[in-house]
Parts: sequence; C-alpha cells; structure tokens
Amino acid sequence: MAFKMDLRTIDLVPDGEVLRIWLNRPEARNAHNQQMVQEVGDLFTALNAQSEFRIAVLGGKGKSFCAGADRKEKLPKPVNDLEARYLGQLGRRAARAIEDCDVVTVARVHGHAIGGGCCFAASCDFRVCTEDSLFYVPEVELGVPLPWGATPRLIHEIGAARARQMIMTSERIDGLKAAEWGLVHEATQTVDELDDSIERWVQKILALPAMSVQMSKYQLRGYNQLSRLGDLSEFDGDASARAIQTDDAQSRFGNFN
Repeated sequence: MAFKMDLRTIDLVPDGEVLRIWLNRPEARNAHNQQMVQEVGDLFTALNAQSEFRIAVLGGKGKSFCAGADRKEKLPKPVNDLEARYLGQLGRRAARAIEDCDVVTVARVHGHAIGGGCCFAASCDFRVCTEDSLFYVPEVELGVPLPWGATPRLIHEIGAARARQMIMTSERIDGLKAAEWGLVHEATQTVDELDDSIERWVQKILALPAMSVQMSKYQLRGYNQLSRLGDLSEFDGDASARAIQTDDAQSRFGNFN
C-alpha cells in the first residue's frame, strides 16, 4: 500500500526506497508554524509503521532549510492549561520522532537552519549542508531557554563544550564550522554539489543490507538511551512558558509562543 498522509506544510516525494520530505513554506523560508511542527512529528512517527522506505531525506524548498519559528503566527488561546502544556511540547515530540524513527534519516541543509530548524537537522542520523549554511539557536539571545530537548541532543552530537558555546552565547556557525564541530557530516560549496553528496550518502546506505543497517540504528539508539538518564527535556516547554513572561523575553520576542 502506498504511503500517504494529508499534509499542508510538507511535500512528500516517494522515490523507490527513498522518501524525500520537503518542508514546504518557501515564502517564509520554511519557518515552522504550529501546523508544521505537528506534521513533522506525525509524519516521522507514522514512518515507523511501514517498510516501504529505507531512507527519509529531509530538506526545505526555496532558499532555506528552516528559518526557525514563524514569529508572525497568531495562535488562538489554549482552552486550558493542559492544552497549553501539550502544545508547548510539540517541538520536543517532533524532534524526538525524527531521532527515534526506524527509517534512516538524512538532513539536506541549505540557507538557514535556525532554532527549530537546527533541531530538526540535528535529530537526523546524517546531515549534509552547504558551506554557507547558517546554524543558529537564538533562544537565549531572545530571553528563553533552548527547548525541544535540543540541549542534551547537541551535547551528545557535538560535545558539551561546543554545545555550551552554541547555546549559551547564541553563536552563529556556518557550514564549514558545523562540519569541523561534527554538527554535519559533510559541507559542500554549492547546492548542486549538496544534491550530489546527498545521493552518494543515499546510495551508500542502500547498497548495504537493509536489516543490518536497521539493527545497527537500533543499537546506536539503544546505547544513546544512556544520555537520556535524568533527561529533563519533558519540562522544556514549562521552562519556556515561564521564561517568555519575563520583560526581557517580551521585549525581544513578544509573540514567542
């Protein structure tokens, strides 16, 4: 049965054993609204229930991979505190769904990978970008702590020292530095070379036995559970909800919710 989902902010392009997933809000540089975050989580969770695809390539249409939160979005007030808390955890659930997906995931990054966009990319198994890509988590600069479970994820991927530098100082890094730090596996000069590199990674994975690749991913994910001991990321949404009420956050990012 063909894999289908009703998505409004994401475009799916099946390609044999590869599912090409495109964040599809190019007019906003793929800034994520609540609908997109919900759809990302639902999509990568749904992929676990199928065997049609071995690889999912996540990219962004237009000029950027994902430029972070859509600060122009106006959301209705939650009906109660429980709904507010649920909505505050959508990003963490989406990033965790990518990270825990049974399908091998590859991030195709160009342009901006800011905030949640950086989290989406970092949650993938493999990451390839252009040299002029911009990786940036601006939350501390905006007056709120980094949510979405991204702090332990970045510590695991690039080490505590680099994660501290990236998170606490809101340092912007380009694709070359991202490759140097281990945030991406490869950086290319142009978008055309990026696509060529993505295809090399895809073909390298497809050339290997499907079961041993998946079992290896299970092993890596299992060992990674050690880094989740004492994981406080379930409270990321609560911390952000509290921090956004401060005068600093309201003056810097008044509609950050």
